[in-house]
Amino acid sequence: MLSSQRKQQILAILAAEKQVMSSELSQRFNVSEDSVRRDLRELAAEGLLQRVHGGALPVSAAVAPFETRKNVQTGSKRLIAQKAVGLIQPGQVVIIDGGTTTEAMVRQLPQDLAFTAVTHSPSIAVALVDYPQVEVIMIGGLLYRHSVVAVGASVLESVARINADLFFMGVTGVHKSAGLTTGNYEEAGVKRALAARASETVVMVSQEKMNSASAFAIGDLTLASTLVVDGKPDAEMRELLAQKQIAVI
Repeated sequence: MLSSQRKQQILAILAAEKQVMSSELSQRFNVSEDSVRRDLRELAAEGLLQRVHGGALPVSAAVAPFETRKNVQTGSKRLIAQKAVGLIQPGQVVIIDGGTTTEAMVRQLPQDLAFTAVTHSPSIAVALVDYPQVEVIMIGGLLYRHSVVAVGASVLESVARINADLFFMGVTGVHKSAGLTTGNYEEAGVKRALAARASETVVMVSQEKMNSASAFAIGDLTLASTLVVDGKPDAEMRELLAQKQIAVI
């Protein structure tokens, strides 16, 4: 079998099984693990999968620039936003992550809902200007342009002084073994720190991010108390989330 044919079969297996292991592929194709690893490396370089230790996972689709992502899956984001906004109670301290889905949630806020919003996203802070009942605490740091959020040591120092009720987190991947992931190392650390300072973490995720992964781990699925989705996760994922006592809305 040619390498090109083998790579096409690897992608087909990955789409069906949501992960592949180098050792299993080596046996299946009767080739060395070095050959399989080379195939995976080349597919990863083309952006077709995410390499992990021992194999590969489906790659997250959420890699486009921020302004481009704002116009993608708008109906899906609106549905997620409508579900998520109902979780906010008056008087709460709520951390709002950066991203196009959380920005869609802000646009759905009732004008009379009074709470304190904490955000490290300039775009979220600006969107909240239109809500006079919301007190906005802005966390500053080094701007990560892809997500339009602040990252770095100053963010982590500020986060350590917060005790929040909710954290609305955006991710680029939700996977049964890789957990919650994102595409930037610094951003992953900030998300992890924010989750540690909230009583509950609500992960907002559209269908194309389910069963996929990005390069940097935020944490296990159990970091989330609730998943807000635009559809129904597949049966295997639903069973796993139920076992981990993670609510799905």
